[in-house]
Amino acid sequence: MNTKKIVTLFLAFATSFWLKANAATVDTALTHSVAMSKDIKAVVIKPADYSVTKKYPVMYLLHGFSGNYSDWIKKIPAITKLADTYHMLIVCPDGNFAGWYFDSPMNKEWMYETYVATELVNYIDKHYATITNRKGRAITGLSMGGHGALFLAFKHQDIFGAAGSMSGVLDIRQFPDSYGIEQVLGKYSEHPDIWEQHCVVSLVYLLKPNTLALTFDCGYDDGMYSGNQELHEKLLQRKIPHDYTVRPGAHSWEYWGNAINYQALFFSRYFSNAK
Repeated sequence: MNTKKIVTLFLAFATSFWLKANAATVDTALTHSVAMSKDIKAVVIKPADYSVTKKYPVMYLLHGFSGNYSDWIKKIPAITKLADTYHMLIVCPDGNFAGWYFDSPMNKEWMYETYVATELVNYIDKHYATITNRKGRAITGLSMGGHGALFLAFKHQDIFGAAGSMSGVLDIRQFPDSYGIEQVLGKYSEHPDIWEQHCVVSLVYLLKPNTLALTFDCGYDDGMYSGNQELHEKLLQRKIPHDYTVRPGAHSWEYWGNAINYQALFFSRYFSNAK
């Protein structure tokens, strides 16, 4: 074998070894919800430098309507690189195909607010090397998950220090007969007060300036655009600092695959400044 071939083989081996040694690890965790009396899966992405001797921040990343815990890693596998780049864990919970991340007042089988904000967070902190306070936790998601992320963060500011949304359904009252919301909250025509209490744009009063780091975005051609504009205007009126971005694009994985890069950067900066 000549020298050139030996060098080539060595470089190929070294490159392969480096990639394996510098790649995020994707786990599927089987968690348990006492509130719903069932086991629930979640994807947990650990950065390449993960070590039990360190403490890592966590970005909780929620799926949309009709999705599940594996959506993000299957559709956008490049999110593993975000875990490596920003030295954070990424956790993708299961919010059921239409759980809306609410605790249903109608059905105790739909308790996804308690599950994500309390049970899952406790599980992650117990089983992984995490920063166990709000300064090390961010939450975001797409569509239904965008609403869920802001809803949970607004209501649980003691748990999450930063929150985001991508193409979030931020005014659920616009969709009284769609997306399975009524099976969680009851019919809007019969329970408008309950819908109001579970609507992100109606919960801005819970915020005070600089208590929660906020970023959200939406495509200009997205059907959720008006609800995002509504939230932006309400935050401006109450002088709540936030990052809001409108980009070309629609309600699509192409859009979300791009948007998550900016959200992860925002959260990384928050984590660095919150230390």
